[in-house]
Amino acid sequence: MNVTSEPGVISEITDYHSIVEDYPSNEKAFIAAPEIAFYNANVVDVEAGKITRNAAVHIKNGRILDVSSDPTGIDSTHLNAVDLKGKYICPGLIDCHVHLTATPGSSSLRDIFSASPNSIVYRTAYVAREMLLRGFTTVRDTGGADFALREAIEEGLVMGPRLFIAGKALSQTGGHGDLRARYQGTEDKCCGGHSPNLARICNGIPECLEAARDELRQGADFLKIMCGGGVASPSDALDMIQFTAEEIRAITTTARQSKTYVTAHAYSVDAIRHAVDNGVRGIEHGNFIDEETAAYCVELGVVFTPTLVTYYGMSKPPFDKFLDEVSQIKNRQVLASGLNALSILKNAGATICYGSDLLAGLHPLQNQEFSIRSSVLCASDILKSATITAAKYLGMEDQLGCIKKGSIADMLILTANPLEDIAILDHIQDNLVAIIKDGRVVSTKSSLLSVDPLYNVSTFQP
Repeated sequence: MNVTSEPGVISEITDYHSIVEDYPSNEKAFIAAPEIAFYNANVVDVEAGKITRNAAVHIKNGRILDVSSDPTGIDSTHLNAVDLKGKYICPGLIDCHVHLTATPGSSSLRDIFSASPNSIVYRTAYVAREMLLRGFTTVRDTGGADFALREAIEEGLVMGPRLFIAGKALSQTGGHGDLRARYQGTEDKCCGGHSPNLARICNGIPECLEAARDELRQGADFLKIMCGGGVASPSDALDMIQFTAEEIRAITTTARQSKTYVTAHAYSVDAIRHAVDNGVRGIEHGNFIDEETAAYCVELGVVFTPTLVTYYGMSKPPFDKFLDEVSQIKNRQVLASGLNALSILKNAGATICYGSDLLAGLHPLQNQEFSIRSSVLCASDILKSATITAAKYLGMEDQLGCIKKGSIADMLILTANPLEDIAILDHIQDNLVAIIKDGRVVSTKSSLLSVDPLYNVSTFQP
């Protein structure tokens, strides 16, 4: 491998063919991640809620080899050593509620999937890239993304965050996942999950079993159901209960037998209890929860993913016309109760993950969830919700969301301490020095780092 000789500079690979494995597909994804040592760093220990100062972090082959408070063992003549001069190393962020395929291109929700399927695919690639560049190295898609997108990101064909998917969410007819206008009939029903929507419709135990099994067959990491009314759907009131107990149990049993879980869209107390009483172990939103129900869910080990920024976004220009008049009224209701619900969950000791739930042109608001939550939660708790708590929910405890020996090298290099001011993650581009995913530099403002060849096509010869 030919490298430049300038000390302290991460070198570009100029002879990549010598280290590419014998693999018939995408060569870039199979180039080994570089060995890098960062020293004079302030490492954000999310679990302890403190900073480990003057530390060294050594990464190789996409993993963290060591985190040490003694940088004297670093031999800068034998590896790429970077003096961070007191900058902060934070774990890569995790958003547990996104919709990557709900892409920009339409000014109204009703027309969001009316574009050419190819256009949606290309726009999805753009959404994924921008999400990674906002510091989210991992996301959990709760309706829309499929295994092809997940694999394309893994193979390096699409630039984006590591992806965990629900496939299509499951909805009853007239439920939150049924976006048909009232004049549309059964011929427009998405019964097989093949149209570019966020959900598919299933009714009765046989259809629910088929849909659940089919989404798992297609590569879903978990299942999502619509258990109550929603803001964006035209046919269901917010206090509506969706699916029968028998239908939900059919879905949760299927998930349990496949060693995974079901999460549910639910706002109201009745919808939340209907879900968890029948085997659901995750609640998305939960805006109308009360203290008694929160305590009950904590006993059951239910994980909550509030998504406050989406309601704020849809209530203000230029997105205040994104919803029709009926949905705007519902949006104001859930917006008014969101922070109170977050406070209730905090006081109950609930497990809370970070979520954004943004659609179409609202995706750039993703980091604003940090500032919104700061009026109720402390910086440490908010950062945990987007790192170690989310990683545990994804089954990636000690692998993601932390800076420790043996974990995956997903990290952000920041100019400021997010434990002192979580809002720096809201204004991420002003405070970001570099993004590293799987030990590879995704982007950087530092002259001491070079973007990894996987993300920089200019380093490759034809």
